[in-house]
Amino acid sequence: MNTVQPTGVERTFGQDELIVSKTDLKGRITYANDVFLRVAGLQEFEAIGAPHSIIRHPDMPRAVFKLLWQTLESGEEIFAYVLNMAANGDHYWVFAHVTPSMDKSGRIVGYHSNRRVPDKSAVAKATGLYQELTKIENSAPSRKDGLDNSMAFLGNLLKEQGLRYDEFIFAL
Repeated sequence: MNTVQPTGVERTFGQDELIVSKTDLKGRITYANDVFLRVAGLQEFEAIGAPHSIIRHPDMPRAVFKLLWQTLESGEEIFAYVLNMAANGDHYWVFAHVTPSMDKSGRIVGYHSNRRVPDKSAVAKATGLYQELTKIENSAPSRKDGLDNSMAFLGNLLKEQGLRYDEFIFAL
């Protein structure tokens, strides 16, 4: 469990920079580029082998990660706005494109993620949704109920708008 508390300080990275990481099937980091390490405030030895959740911000709803993992495990790519937390508690937003990595026979052997600087107006819209999802998750009597309730809320929102998740993300 991460004992670092959010500082409320936002970190940024350059418009022309990409944060890149790769993980194994269990989400353990197998590769992290220099931009990832710098923005996350980690040394390579701290990142490699660590769960990718090492950079998880507590205000990031679990429902988005559940959707992300369901999509990846089905062999599909996913785009998402993600709020991450650096090792010192600073936060940073990314626009993530995550894909499964396949071997020659088409089996998923890991995951690859490229993250770009997100559009500020999309982050503002995502923030409101993420706050609502987190509130739903935290107000339930159990973590399971909270996750189920926030997934249902997100599913209903997409259904009401007649959009798939990827269409919704690109519409923000």
